[in-house]
Amino acid sequence: MACHPIPKGKEPTPHARLKDTFLTTLYVIVDDFCHSHRPRQRRPGPEASLSAGEVITLAIFARWSRFASERDFYRYAEGHLRGAFPTLPERSQFNRLVRFYTEAIEEIALHLGQIVEGDLSPYQALDASAMPVRDAKRRGHGWLAGRADIGWSNSLGWYEGFSLLIAVEPSGVLTGFCFGAASTAEQPLAETFFNLRADPNPRLKSVGSAFSGAYVADKGFEGAENHRRWLDHYGAEVIHPPKRNSKKRSWSKRLRRWVAGIRQIVETVFDKLFNTFGLWQERPHELEGLRSRLAARVGLHNFCIWLNDQLGRPRLKFADLMGW
Repeated sequence: MACHPIPKGKEPTPHARLKDTFLTTLYVIVDDFCHSHRPRQRRPGPEASLSAGEVITLAIFARWSRFASERDFYRYAEGHLRGAFPTLPERSQFNRLVRFYTEAIEEIALHLGQIVEGDLSPYQALDASAMPVRDAKRRGHGWLAGRADIGWSNSLGWYEGFSLLIAVEPSGVLTGFCFGAASTAEQPLAETFFNLRADPNPRLKSVGSAFSGAYVADKGFEGAENHRRWLDHYGAEVIHPPKRNSKKRSWSKRLRRWVAGIRQIVETVFDKLFNTFGLWQERPHELEGLRSRLAARVGLHNFCIWLNDQLGRPRLKFADLMGW
């Protein structure tokens, strides 16, 4: 990422200064991580025009919903970011580079959450939500046939796509994520999530690190047998309120409200991913592209929390952060 002097008489606007600060700070953190934590990835063909740090910085920045599409972001990049990224390649080559660094983006997305200062929490909130990629009423199989399928969402009804599972700190930091076909129930999705946290796979780091505290979830993760297995095999303790008509146990209204308050942070995080960063508008043609863009949104979410901390702003106040 290059830095060039500002010509006389062309002082940047406050928005431009904020954008430059955002990009420069993000690039420094990402590039430092690439050099200190990840081995250099070799790719076939000639040397890439952008470094890994530059590709990942742009991939994360592109996820603001201010950009209506990949094409829209690239028009902006060519018109406004050439000074910082003078070797910006054509759009198709850039997209290939983003897909090539998918695993690195997933790892860096969680790293951006780890640098947020705060006390260790005894719990994380766990939840799943719909991640549509196609209108369920459309004919044909679509681009991701065999990967995406039909599922039910209380907010969307029937949809075609995936089910996204996330774990969130009380601060709003996203500590891990994974997704499966839309028809996948919460319990098997959580099983995979806990398994990968307990026994990490170097190619599936998006789930994050093992957690010794409790996971606060909703009734979609119920089942005494599941809870025993998750605790015995993976060290994952899951807490959720019982059904209201349960005869085995009951919780007071005060306790239910306390758990509901804890879990509210998950709804806030989903809103940021789906609306502020446009995940519900995602219509991917390739699974790798969906993985990289989802991870970039997680990275953008965690970085915005960190940056708001540095600016003395409320952590989850993203809407006016860039002055779009």
